[in-house]
Amino acid sequence: MAASQVKQRVLIIDDQKSNLKILSDILRDEVELILAQDGEQGIRKAIQYTPDLILLDVVMPGIDGFEVIKQLKHDPATYLTPVIFITSLNDVNHEEKGFLLGACDYINKPFHAAVVMARVKLHLQLTRQRRMLEQLANIDPLTAVANRRKYQEVLAQQWRDAYRKRSSLSLVMVDVDNFKLYNDHYGHAAGDRVLQQVAMTLAAELRRPFDFIARYGGEEFVIILPDTPADDSFRIIDGCRQAIMQLQIPHQAAGGCVTISAGGYSCIPEQPDEAMSALALKQADDLLYQAKRQGKNRVLWTASVEIQG
Repeated sequence: MAASQVKQRVLIIDDQKSNLKILSDILRDEVELILAQDGEQGIRKAIQYTPDLILLDVVMPGIDGFEVIKQLKHDPATYLTPVIFITSLNDVNHEEKGFLLGACDYINKPFHAAVVMARVKLHLQLTRQRRMLEQLANIDPLTAVANRRKYQEVLAQQWRDAYRKRSSLSLVMVDVDNFKLYNDHYGHAAGDRVLQQVAMTLAAELRRPFDFIARYGGEEFVIILPDTPADDSFRIIDGCRQAIMQLQIPHQAAGGCVTISAGGYSCIPEQPDEAMSALALKQADDLLYQAKRQGKNRVLWTASVEIQG
């Protein structure tokens, strides 16, 4: 692994301290290690630390390796984490069982340092590549913010969290004003540059780590502000509107500069299902439409204590 890369995290689950020491000595210079001495502890640490790879002993007292991998593969937090079984069993049936349960490889005891390192590096590289592909699948290629697919995933999670915590959640629809006129006047390449500038500026204004922005489609963006009441949300989004104005991007066809309009809706979800979150987004979209009709370059907002079906 290149020295410039952040070390990936490997969890080793083995009840034998001697095995933990041997594997630690082999891997400690290449990866960040987490150690667990039984299956229950291993499951807890897998969920807590989200390792990039798990080395799992098959034969352990209490919960054995086969039961551990079953539980890992049924948990949303760990089901994608690759698992390499480590075993002294030289049994084809055991090996087949492990693969059927979701193991990606086997390392046999006694350990050979070169083999352990080669297999660990291979599966860490595959993990890194899978995550890169997942990231690319969730990013809008033009603006480099999240895409609609990622927005739907984040909204579902944030909606459930807000429902569980009884906290306020704000949804915002944003649209670049007179964008078709801009494209017609300056050309689509210039229009693409405007969308990039708008996306970059909006993302920069959303300074909190839990704020979220995605390109919804065309010149529309959607923003999620978790745990944020209506007044605070309005101030954040109106700050976004002003930041776009301050870019002073000429828009001769509209007689001024590029601006945005936004509609926002804040609520405390009363139901956890996605149908209710879709209704909330429609409320924000309806307000965006009203902002357009009232002259553009403005933010309209409403709030409800709850949304019920």
